[in-house]
Amino acid sequence: MKFSATILGSGTSQGIPVIACECHVCTSGKIEDNRLRCSVLLEIDGKNYVIDAGPDFRQQMLKFKVKSLEAVLFTHEHKDHMAGLDDVRAFNFIERRDMDIYCTKAVETALRREYHYAFEEEKYPGIPQLNIINIENKPFKLSNTIPVVPVEVMHYFMPVLGFRLGDFAYITDAKTVELEEIEKLKGLKVLIINALRKEPHISHFNLEEALNFINQVKPERAYLTHISHLFGTHEEIERELPPNVFAAFDGLKFDFD
Repeated sequence: MKFSATILGSGTSQGIPVIACECHVCTSGKIEDNRLRCSVLLEIDGKNYVIDAGPDFRQQMLKFKVKSLEAVLFTHEHKDHMAGLDDVRAFNFIERRDMDIYCTKAVETALRREYHYAFEEEKYPGIPQLNIINIENKPFKLSNTIPVVPVEVMHYFMPVLGFRLGDFAYITDAKTVELEEIEKLKGLKVLIINALRKEPHISHFNLEEALNFINQVKPERAYLTHISHLFGTHEEIERELPPNVFAAFDGLKFDFD
């Protein structure tokens, strides 16, 4: 499978800079230190797919000049991963079709609550048109053709799905991962994994936990995402990392054969 993956956002729920913060990370003038909320664009056989549509979804689509979108895959139901879904209306209008939404039943429940107006029997003009496709922690196919292997991780007590496509895997908001799920990630070329900061956190990997997880998976390369301003600047983070581990940044792109 030939495809590319682009990091649309590599920041945690507040993004970087954080509102009203004057720390050296939030006031950095370097592009790598401006982090939108977590999301990834997958370009497969000329079609675009996005993992998560958080509060920065509109900005990300404009920034990266995404002109068409086939589907959105959701990892879980927290706001920083689903708050921008209303803006798929633009793609509904241009492409004249409903947007396919791949998600668990728990995410569907949250979507129906947060975007209740999109699911009412009598629909108001201009609302997002959504086609919910339920997924579980079982392999499935995007657009009935592209194999995807879900990887379940725990975000404190909330199940979150990561996704493996060929030699690439994307996982966010992980705190604990069962061994059987780790086995699904063996043989990767690129792993994207969350690492919030250096200090421990109740529901996210810190740096030490992320590096231990990477050592278990043993990908060729790993990239840290869902990064907080408390972690440091991009340059400071990179100084803490072993040779095959890097800090992701918005706009980072991977190509796969």
